Amino acid sequence: MKQIVQNYRSGELKIWDVPAPAPRAGSAIVAVSRSLISAGTEKMVVDLARSSLIGKAVSRPDLVRQLIDKTKRDGLIPTLEKAFNKLDSPVALGYSLAGTVISVGAGVTSVRAGDRVACAGAGYASHAELVTVPKNLLIAIPDAVDDEDASFVALGAIALQGVRQAAPTLGERFVVFGLGLLGQLTAQILNANGCRVLGVDPDARKVEMVKALGLDAVTNDGLEARALAVTEQRGMDGAIITASTKSSDPINTAAELCRQKGRVVVVGLVGMDLKRDAFYKKEIDLKLSMSYGPGRYDAAYEEGGNDYPFGHVRWTEQRNMQAFLDLAADKKITVKPLITHRFDIANAEQAYALMDGVEPYLGIVLSYSGTASASDRRVDIAAPAKTTKALSATNGNASQRIAFIGAGNYAKSVLIPAFKAVPGVTLASIAATTGLSAAHTAAKHGFDDASTDARAVFADPTIGTVVIATRHDSHSELIATALDAGKHVFCEKPLATNHEQLQRLIEVRARTAGQFCIGFNRRFSPLITDAIAALGGRTQPLVMMYRVNAGAIPGDNWVQGAEGGGRIIGEVCHFIDTMVALCGALPVRVDAQAAKGHPDAVTVQLGFADGSIGSIVYTSLGDASLPKEYLEVWTGGMAIVLDDFRSLAITRNGRTVRRKLSRQDKGQQALATAFMAAVSMPSAPPLIAFDDLLGVTAATFMAEASIRGNAWTRHDVEPGVGA
Repeated sequence: MKQIVQNYRSGELKIWDVPAPAPRAGSAIVAVSRSLISAGTEKMVVDLARSSLIGKAVSRPDLVRQLIDKTKRDGLIPTLEKAFNKLDSPVALGYSLAGTVISVGAGVTSVRAGDRVACAGAGYASHAELVTVPKNLLIAIPDAVDDEDASFVALGAIALQGVRQAAPTLGERFVVFGLGLLGQLTAQILNANGCRVLGVDPDARKVEMVKALGLDAVTNDGLEARALAVTEQRGMDGAIITASTKSSDPINTAAELCRQKGRVVVVGLVGMDLKRDAFYKKEIDLKLSMSYGPGRYDAAYEEGGNDYPFGHVRWTEQRNMQAFLDLAADKKITVKPLITHRFDIANAEQAYALMDGVEPYLGIVLSYSGTASASDRRVDIAAPAKTTKALSATNGNASQRIAFIGAGNYAKSVLIPAFKAVPGVTLASIAATTGLSAAHTAAKHGFDDASTDARAVFADPTIGTVVIATRHDSHSELIATALDAGKHVFCEKPLATNHEQLQRLIEVRARTAGQFCIGFNRRFSPLITDAIAALGGRTQPLVMMYRVNAGAIPGDNWVQGAEGGGRIIGEVCHFIDTMVALCGALPVRVDAQAAKGHPDAVTVQLGFADGSIGSIVYTSLGDASLPKEYLEVWTGGMAIVLDDFRSLAITRNGRTVRRKLSRQDKGQQALATAFMAAVSMPSAPPLIAFDDLLGVTAATFMAEASIRGNAWTRHDVEPGVGA
């Protein structure tokens, strides 16, 4: 299927051929018939992508500060590699469309296949032939509204939310600053609400468009006199700012035009350098409108499908979308006059080029043929000759042909390059939830094909090894399916997020024979292998202290929720496994406690089967500019100090041996190389014993249980689960 994509690093805009999206619970797959280019917002995104690195830095100083902190912590080269990898990721443009439902996922009852729907949301309602949209970001289109008008639904909801923030009453006077699409819709909604509206814009053509709709409008030059005239010299009751400018003139002018106790609502992106007197002396009420309304930026609402109670939150994103369509159905607002250009999706590049020229434009609508099929979930990236050559190069050894499932940041920046660097390996296929992510990653790293269907990977007899890099709660299901399909499996941590998943893997592993490993890479770091070698032949237990300056992750991030299993299960497993590798024994006791109000600032105390003990301090409360990991190990007159996987000091008998690396090495490349070597030898033992994987995972479950108990309680690891 076709999709409009822009490279954020180069600014290049193209129409890509990508796999059809995967079905998801709580979402519907929609065949797009019309989508609206939001000229203001999308031009800003496009122009930013086309700007130089300095221009991007000036526009996002917050990200520059994060980059500086990361450079201090991780070094320049690794930081730049990650930064450029993110910049190189494609951007899906568009966020407002109309189309027809092809299928619905579990939990979607408001629409069904065949229904016409309007959809909103960046990353969902993209300019593409097929899209997958969560149920709270789509709404059925009334029969009286055609798809072209319905494609304005996102901008209509944004305009409507701005009006709601202004709380207009019948007969009030409002001024609307900026008569682009948002301003034009805002003026019409205010008029439908019984208000007298004065529109203002420096562009005389946009002023005339408003006048053609029967509303009052002026250019900047005539604003003050007209505002006084329409309010009998009293001042405007309110102002809504829909303009986009770095200048603070609109917001300050709005305050000057308002009466005492008037209100100013900011919808557009404008300067906020306020002149205090204008607001203070009139007690002006200043509000910012949050896009479509309540639910915006709430992942539980937008992605999770959790609605707000109608009686408590009357107007949500979706209800604003519905209200806008109802206004269109009742002819209270008129959309057609706002459309200046129409293009087929195949000519979309011309539509964006239009915004760089001198020809006037306002509403630009893209149309779609409707020929894309939801079953076309695979796209060839390599030419057939390349695939044939790759098969020949492996001498028919399917184990060296790898498929990746998941194309997140870690997979793209670390795992794929690590496996790609192993001699003899062929990157055969990559499957991801979104076709854009799969196609981009496949093209960048040289995969033969891209897909949104993991089942096709498991069924492909030419693929012998699967690397899983999806969200944590999906790991156990994918591991089990891949092992049962006869594949070798490498999966990013964690192994599982609950006991039920763990038990299923025990059963699957008992009946399968493929190589299997979890990405506990730290034990393969050259500094950790040096430490393990130094501990060889010891006769006394270890005392270990591992400090992790983990950094804060917002509570609504997927890592903190059910998909991630929380940071103890999702990341602390790394540090427990490192201790297991150092002492060569599994945990038999686990106690943990969290700081009040901070479930990801914890201490974990571990007792191991050989008598060793370990303490992990994992905190989200530190300064992000400081190094992340610090480890000390003591035993039999020896002390080992590891500093952030960049230096190691081993002291014994009064003598210290030091090793420093030119760059941080946490063992990812060594693990990938060792795993593929084991895969090529049918009789090779597993890189990490399955009991170790079970014991480490069970220990994280016990740590979570201890924290929930709010007490320092002993928790023995369950018998038969790595004990």
